[in-house]
Amino acid sequence: MNETKPLRIGILVARGRALENWELMILDRILAEPSLELAAVFPHPDPFEDGATSKLLSWGARLEAGTLARQPAYSPKYFHSHRHFIDCYDADSDKTCAAVTITAAMLRRLKLDLVIRTTPKGMADDAIAALPFGEWAFNFSDQRSAEADWFGYAEVLARAPTASIALYARCGGKADKREIARAEFNIKPSAARLSAFVRERSVTLLMRELARLADTRQFDPPALIEAADAHAPSSGDLLRYGCIVAGSVSAKAFRSIKARLHADSAIWTLYTGHGQIDDFDPSEAVEIPPSDDSIKADPFLFQHEGKCYLFYEAYARGDRKAHIAVGRFDGDALTPVGIALERPYHLSYPFIFRDGDQIFMIPETHQARRLEIWRCCQFPLKWELHATAFEGQSPADSILSRHGGKWWLFTNLSDFHAYEDHCSELYLFEVDGPALTGIKPHKRNPVVIGSTEARGAGRIFEHDGRLLRPSQHNAHGIYGYGLNIMEIETLTLDDYRERRIRTITPGFKAGLHGCHHFDATGGRYIVDARLTI
Repeated sequence: MNETKPLRIGILVARGRALENWELMILDRILAEPSLELAAVFPHPDPFEDGATSKLLSWGARLEAGTLARQPAYSPKYFHSHRHFIDCYDADSDKTCAAVTITAAMLRRLKLDLVIRTTPKGMADDAIAALPFGEWAFNFSDQRSAEADWFGYAEVLARAPTASIALYARCGGKADKREIARAEFNIKPSAARLSAFVRERSVTLLMRELARLADTRQFDPPALIEAADAHAPSSGDLLRYGCIVAGSVSAKAFRSIKARLHADSAIWTLYTGHGQIDDFDPSEAVEIPPSDDSIKADPFLFQHEGKCYLFYEAYARGDRKAHIAVGRFDGDALTPVGIALERPYHLSYPFIFRDGDQIFMIPETHQARRLEIWRCCQFPLKWELHATAFEGQSPADSILSRHGGKWWLFTNLSDFHAYEDHCSELYLFEVDGPALTGIKPHKRNPVVIGSTEARGAGRIFEHDGRLLRPSQHNAHGIYGYGLNIMEIETLTLDDYRERRIRTITPGFKAGLHGCHHFDATGGRYIVDARLTI
């Protein structure tokens, strides 16, 4: 097989309905990718399952979508309906028609490799058998009718910590379901917002798996392990759901008012102790408490001339922008030294590291729409801009790590249209060091997808022959709910694998709502913890 030949893809959409943002994004990105070919767009003449949705669900879903999940219309760059929306040829004539029954003969004639379904109803089993890689769909596409989408209701009603999306394929003569990929995302206050958010995230997941298939032409996914059937919510479910959403929206509105009045900010505190990344016990840590004019988060430790320094995000209660401050440890007490870096935009996550005799810092600067590397001119308070990258993009919480004789850049880019989010996608690049003059993207970017493991939570450690990466565990509707320790098992430009070996939740001390960062040096470790939601 010629592996350079583009993967020929068909898209199955609902007839007579405007394409949604996420569908347009998929079409646009397939057209932009040389290894993929958009060969057909099929309008399904009967895309929804039998049975009408209750009027209460239909009315509520429309109201909720219009108030809690509004988003700007996506403007395609490459896709044009008059050019790419292909009227399928009838199998028995040369005439085109608005929608036809999709047959195995038609799919063979079009030489399709797979069809992506965005509707609840798909193709017949014999048609699917004609596709080398089957019919692909997301689980959320199955949870809708002509009147309403009910993905997310079950999760909100159950007060679930996360919501799961599964990309699966129906393959073979019996059209067995096979799981291609799965990701977990932090819960949202409402089903409509959750549904809109995961649809946007699903585009990245789908494109990664299409690129993998186009590259390898290997496809043998395991059987899909399906969750309990997510039926449309009953009237009783909807009443309970309404009460839950009303409470969540009221609490969020109250917090928003306080934030606009500069009366509140997220309050974090620090805990320090002695131990290593694989055995530290936060319950025995000593607190470095915040004050109204000095709230500290995202701490990074640094040894310099026999002393232990701490660089951290710093702000006062009510501030909307933070800067980078530095302190020095005397025992477990932290003595303030001064402001290391302040910019017109928000700064956080001051990853500090050495390269030879030079000291560098990569603060989080996504508001500036670029990644910045700063070089220390006079330790610890004088810095100059050394390099930038990803201009116009939205990188966050970036880490440089040297492993296997190479420099690796880990960063949380937010690839978004309506919902900017740095918690769900981890991107990996091979670079030439702090100069960032040579940047090679990983073949499987983003290498991690999902809010429970993707976002970075500190520097990467080589410890006892293992490569360990702290990551955030965002769940229960809380940013920075927990902290994972991930073991990186494979790190090459073509492959990346990691596994979770530990998760720390905020129960290690009373009164905490989250913990989301770890660093260590010289036998000392430090974590931050959230005091307010």
